[in-house]
Amino acid sequence: MFTQWRFVISRCHAVASVTACKNRFYSANAIRIRDAINSQKVGDQLKIQGWVRSIRSQKEVLFLHVNDGSCLQNLQVVADPSLHDRKLTFGSAVQISGALVKSLHKGQDVELHASDIRIIGSCDPLKFPFKIKERHPVEYTRQFPHLRCRTNTAASLLRVRSEATLAIHAFFKDNGFLQIHTPIITSNDCEGAGELFQVELAQKDKKQNDERSHFFSIPVFLTVSGQLHLEAIAGAFSQVYTFGPTFRAENSQSRRHLAEFYMVEAEMSFTEGLEDVMKVMQSLFKTVTDNVLSQCPEDVALFHKHVSPGHKEKLDRMLHNDFKVITYTEAVHILKSCSHSFAFKPEWGSDLQSEHEKYLVQHCGNVPLFVTNYPYNLKPFYARDNEDHPNHTVAAVDLLVPGIGELCGGSLREDRLSLLQSRLEMAGLSDVYHWYLELRQFGSVPHGGFGMGFERYLQCILGVDNIKDTIPFPRFSYSCLL
Repeated sequence: MFTQWRFVISRCHAVASVTACKNRFYSANAIRIRDAINSQKVGDQLKIQGWVRSIRSQKEVLFLHVNDGSCLQNLQVVADPSLHDRKLTFGSAVQISGALVKSLHKGQDVELHASDIRIIGSCDPLKFPFKIKERHPVEYTRQFPHLRCRTNTAASLLRVRSEATLAIHAFFKDNGFLQIHTPIITSNDCEGAGELFQVELAQKDKKQNDERSHFFSIPVFLTVSGQLHLEAIAGAFSQVYTFGPTFRAENSQSRRHLAEFYMVEAEMSFTEGLEDVMKVMQSLFKTVTDNVLSQCPEDVALFHKHVSPGHKEKLDRMLHNDFKVITYTEAVHILKSCSHSFAFKPEWGSDLQSEHEKYLVQHCGNVPLFVTNYPYNLKPFYARDNEDHPNHTVAAVDLLVPGIGELCGGSLREDRLSLLQSRLEMAGLSDVYHWYLELRQFGSVPHGGFGMGFERYLQCILGVDNIKDTIPFPRFSYSCLL
């Protein structure tokens, strides 16, 4: 049997090798356009692959602009008109060989003088929804989630998103955090808001009784947060984080909400105060943003110039100033004392609305703002009780940023068993979260953490107005294209 198994593996490997050889035609020895543009080896023969962004045919010369997604800038290709083909159009995929030469045109150092142009995939420009050299509004491109990555704005967003993802992982690794893959399917409602997607079998047998009708024997949901699972791991590892998709069944089509979004969440053991959590929040924001600005300057500049003019100065102010701190009580006092008319009247004990958050940031100089010590009844059961009657607050913090409002939310976690148990009993949740109580019985320590919405972070640094334009395939109420 072992011999037969080895034979099967060998055959599969041979078939895979043949397939790879067939596909290698499109990638062997090809150089990325970003590397070609930055190359100093003028005169070298090279091969590029990409998509035609513009084409201009003259009597004596053919000009192409080609891009492969590796950078914002296109590579200009100059060719003899004899290499022109009627299938060579805007949007077509090509492979071009030639010599890299110094360019005499402004805005580019090098260009490719083509000796061979091969069309890998044709594109009918009349049917293609995006037109050459036309700047389409985001409301239009959003209708084509499978194609909008071919626009400059969406392509730049995806490069920034990728770089920010790498920078987040690098930040946590450099600071000694362990990455944890928390589950997407869960029986917990971490936020306690009830805005959950329930997971059920697609073809459910109606004859089954209630207990057997659940695949997992109990109702389960798509996660709204990995925090509770992180807390469990934080009982053995002092610094942990997770970064993955979360889901919220909020019936909203606003510019601020998605049904599927990504969260960066961290949990730290042996904390001494809320300042420990706030320090990591601020450091994460500044470190990741500095990295994105240094690695994707052209992509960020596109947004700051064409999408949100003036946002560069706002971002500089955020990066070059310490974040400010006020308490929730101070925030309510500021709101009640101002002459501004709010749609929602600010009152102590009520949650801060988006309009309140934006005003507070503006009032405090348009720099990120920590608001601490929220009312006990506004925050979930796990937030640590400050025991500060008569106001009665918890050690929770929200980070508010210009133009967005809340970016991060965090707290110290209630590590005292008796206080946590009484709060869960009041909410009728002590049976559901018996395992969470056990975490406080076996070697519990003071700990805290936070979560940052990744798409809101991208909105913040790029100045994107609608959160649906920060993710490749947005999901929101009544819309799940693809």
